[in-house]
Amino acid sequence: MAGTGALLMLENFIDGKFLPCSSYLDSYDPSTGEVYCQVPNSGEEEIEAAVEAARAAFPGWSSRSPQERSQVLQRLADLLEQSLEELAQAESRDQGKTLTLARTMDIPRSVQNFRFFASSILHHTSECTQMDHLGCLHYTVRSPVGIGVPPGVVNIVFGMGPRVGEALVSHPEVSLISFTGSQPTAERITQLSAPHCKKLSLELGGKNPAIIFEDANLEECVPTTVRSSFANQGEICLCTSRIFVQKSIYSEFLKRFVEATRMWKVGIPSDPSADMGALISKAHLEKVRSYIKKAHMEGAQILCGEGVDKLNLPPRNQAGYFMLPTVITDIKDESCCMKEEIFGPVTCVVPFDSEEEVIQRANSVKYGLAATVWSGNVGRVHRVAKKLQSGLVWTNCWLIRELNLPFGGMKSSGVGREGAKDSYEFFTEIKTITIKH
Repeated sequence: MAGTGALLMLENFIDGKFLPCSSYLDSYDPSTGEVYCQVPNSGEEEIEAAVEAARAAFPGWSSRSPQERSQVLQRLADLLEQSLEELAQAESRDQGKTLTLARTMDIPRSVQNFRFFASSILHHTSECTQMDHLGCLHYTVRSPVGIGVPPGVVNIVFGMGPRVGEALVSHPEVSLISFTGSQPTAERITQLSAPHCKKLSLELGGKNPAIIFEDANLEECVPTTVRSSFANQGEICLCTSRIFVQKSIYSEFLKRFVEATRMWKVGIPSDPSADMGALISKAHLEKVRSYIKKAHMEGAQILCGEGVDKLNLPPRNQAGYFMLPTVITDIKDESCCMKEEIFGPVTCVVPFDSEEEVIQRANSVKYGLAATVWSGNVGRVHRVAKKLQSGLVWTNCWLIRELNLPFGGMKSSGVGREGAKDSYEFFTEIKTITIKH
């Protein structure tokens, strides 16, 4: 990474070396709207170099013992931990998220992931079956598909999807693709990878419901649902964007929820008291605002946030990509605001009558990533969780993760799962060996 005055110049990282690129893209600081960085605009040439470096590094790295590879991952975790503040500052500036969130969630979570998988690779066992009547013994071995950290093992190539992304996913020597992003991009990846029969793990969007029954504990439910709706400006695939509230408590919930939302502070990312920072880009801010305009045109009510309350920012941040957390009511399930992923600080609150009704409505969208259920009735919690078409269901909580367990969505929310066992199976090829003695 080179610097020209205050402007950062990023470089690709290929075969253990930082390499410049022939052309660059501007990257904007979401909190000011100003260019703060230039990123390589890479293409096929850079992808070819990265694939060649990975191919050359693979035999040596993959032949290392699990203990050696575990030590490398633990060392990476140590380095991340030592650079936590520097990395948090960089993540906050690049994404627009609050520095507090980057310090307490993003970087620590990265450290946790490395430590978890550094430990898990030491404890996997193979399968073995005897067939004494045929004099045979069967067993399985797993071979890594991808790679890990000496020169050539990890390569980082920057660029735009249509150029560098397509070159990467269509390369015949890239054996598998793990992608997190939008459904349209995933469709293109699937098309390009199909001729090569590549393995795919796709973690896509969500239109996640929160279902709040009349016996929910609102003292816990309201603040948690505010957080699940607006954390990281709503730019988390697991954020709540449809809130179904049983009619008997609808008015009380809505009153408390709007009051709590108005207390949710939007501020510059470095403000330790800020709950929300800036959205990722100007184009995305305009997209999120367009949904609120559509809702208004449909006759929905905007109870707080965009167009209702005033956003106060320092002069330097007036051109930043900020918006207030916004609550919409009186909206039909058929509205695009109730069906499409907005991926911003916008949530819709609607009433429901019965358990059967709300399950049907919650399942009525094409997505099925995450859901939350709030109720004091244990039987109901189990019934509803089982019937929801969702890869993850939290009850009376949100965003509590366990890396041993599968993570991923149903329907248009993705293909495959992540997690200890699932990741191990995806990133390796299994081979069955039969020995006749």
